[in-house]
Amino acid sequence: MGNVYESKKLTGLSEKIFLDRYALKNADTSHAKVGDTVLVLTKDDPKFPAKEVGEIISREGNTVKVRTRSGETVESAVEKLTLNMEKTPEEMWDRLAGAMASVEKTAEKRQEWTEKFRYILNDWKLVPGGRIAAGADASDELTLFNCYVIPSPKDSRGGIMNTLTEMTEIMSRGGGVGINLSSLRPRRSVVKGVNGSSSGAVSWGGLFSYTTGLIEQGGSRRGALMLMINDWHPDLEDFITVKSTMGQITNANLSVCVSNGFMKAVKEDLEWELVFPDTTDPEYNELWDGNLDAWKKLGKAVKPYRTVRARDVWHSIIESAWKSAEPGVVFLEYYNQMSNSWYFNPIICTNPCGKVA
Repeated sequence: MGNVYESKKLTGLSEKIFLDRYALKNADTSHAKVGDTVLVLTKDDPKFPAKEVGEIISREGNTVKVRTRSGETVESAVEKLTLNMEKTPEEMWDRLAGAMASVEKTAEKRQEWTEKFRYILNDWKLVPGGRIAAGADASDELTLFNCYVIPSPKDSRGGIMNTLTEMTEIMSRGGGVGINLSSLRPRRSVVKGVNGSSSGAVSWGGLFSYTTGLIEQGGSRRGALMLMINDWHPDLEDFITVKSTMGQITNANLSVCVSNGFMKAVKEDLEWELVFPDTTDPEYNELWDGNLDAWKKLGKAVKPYRTVRARDVWHSIIESAWKSAEPGVVFLEYYNQMSNSWYFNPIICTNPCGKVA
């Protein structure tokens, strides 16, 4: 469809974000040529790269020179460029309108609805989610959903690796992931099968965090991860303070899932028991999924680990949030009481987009 709309040129940070996150790209940068608009690395740091928008002014072999919008000339290897096929929002809106209308069965209907969608997209009247903007009609492997919550890991090496694989697949396709770690047995608890002890839920959270830092979501940004733990878990205090130790969990947002009972204990200055299911139960591996209430309703044993003062835990949350802006708190029991899908599936976690701090 020809573009009959007035061009809305982006500048500065707006242009950089658009080109980096949403514009259609050519992953094969060997096709880069003089005159192409690109993002060039000015700081080649795997964790915190810096990019600038510019135009290729010369190329010799695999080496290019890029004049940035600020007037600097940067020399770069071709493989370090981000090669943009779309340079303006209008080009993106054309692509999105066509993708939205593509389900229509006739060419006439596709044309009609392309024009209707294109009108409502123009000038940001309708702004689709970021993953729709980046992925629609760009690749069949990219997700058009921004964020996911995946089931809590099964409390086994294989279960944890399965969760890691699922998280990695979602993130590599552009989606963020939320995981509740409460299904994992606490630190130093017995792992009978290998005659050893567990490193705990927080340490496995570190694995998910580390992997998140390695992934470029949809090729343009670091993965987004939300980790949560329930207020009854014996590793609760370690989880609350984990970000006070540099390097343990650095690529995830953290939140504590708070129950009505815990808040009552805080208000009344009561003690609070940290517990976990009896892992020696013969049906533990089959039935345990992180839902403590469901476990209790089955008549299964729960092992007390220790008792803490609820207000001490609450003050620890406040102090840690003051120091590092984390953890947040999520009133998960209240969520479920208010949820209109309570009869279908309990809410166990939020995704990274749904954080409540």
